[in-house]
Amino acid sequence: MATITAADVNKLRQTTGAGMMDCKKALVEADGDFDKAIQNLREKGQKVAANRSDRESSEGAAVSFINADKTKGAIITLNCETDFVGKNESFVSLAKELVEKAINFSSKEEFLASDFNGITVAEKLIEQTGVIGEKIEIGDFEILEGAFVGSYVHVNKIAALTAISAAVPNAEVLTKDISMQVASMGADTLSYKDFDPSFVASELAARIAIIEKENEEAKRLGKTLKNVPKYISFSQLTEEVLKQAEEDAKAELKAEGKPEQIWDKIIPGKVLRFISDNTTLDQEKALLDQNFIKDDSKKVGDYVKEFKVEITGFKRAALG
Repeated sequence: MATITAADVNKLRQTTGAGMMDCKKALVEADGDFDKAIQNLREKGQKVAANRSDRESSEGAAVSFINADKTKGAIITLNCETDFVGKNESFVSLAKELVEKAINFSSKEEFLASDFNGITVAEKLIEQTGVIGEKIEIGDFEILEGAFVGSYVHVNKIAALTAISAAVPNAEVLTKDISMQVASMGADTLSYKDFDPSFVASELAARIAIIEKENEEAKRLGKTLKNVPKYISFSQLTEEVLKQAEEDAKAELKAEGKPEQIWDKIIPGKVLRFISDNTTLDQEKALLDQNFIKDDSKKVGDYVKEFKVEITGFKRAALG
């Protein structure tokens, strides 16, 4: 029987990330053979992974990494089963180590097959499944390149990247702010101009169907009915529609008995309110058309213009 020293246990612990008792047990079972002990821990991971393959892994850590010249960024989520594990310092450290490697690959599949200290990343995750006792996997995997790339991570739950067209002064401030916007609000595209008309039409039909169903129940209960929208995107607000909104505002002011000499001061605000009320799709899914979270008096697009650059891309990774 080989003598197992504290140094042997610590060496195995540093190599695998396993707990002290697990490392000592593995070394004893391997009769002090270091490589065999590692293999034992990995085989344990494989068994645990197989038994927990159907478990939900919606907790974990979202992390980011930007290269030295700020032209490329990576974000990933390292997923696990419980928030307790997801907040563990060693788990978060592993996530950060992984995302630094992830930046060198264009796809999650390539990354999982890549080397991680003599084994693949995929094998490392299986090993850690055995060590931790929970399903561990890479969830979201996003890479972004540009003239300047910045990031924002919200309490290791959501991570976002933003790329802009030039490395202008205060580029880091801008890309962090926009990444914060993306993390907070989410977005599918840059502008409402990117929407296909058929997509807008289907979204409008779906929303009308939901509201009409809700109104049926509200009517039965004697509650106030919701307005059924006619428009949800600026792409639907033609010159004729906006002109009619202006005429409706004039009619409203006239009915209220407001003097005509002040109409010009009131009507623009009413038209802007009409636009805001009828562009909900843009605000939800088009980044540049959202209200800026740090100053809701302006759109994200207006804020970006202050820096005389364009957003060339953005990515978001989130747990859950």
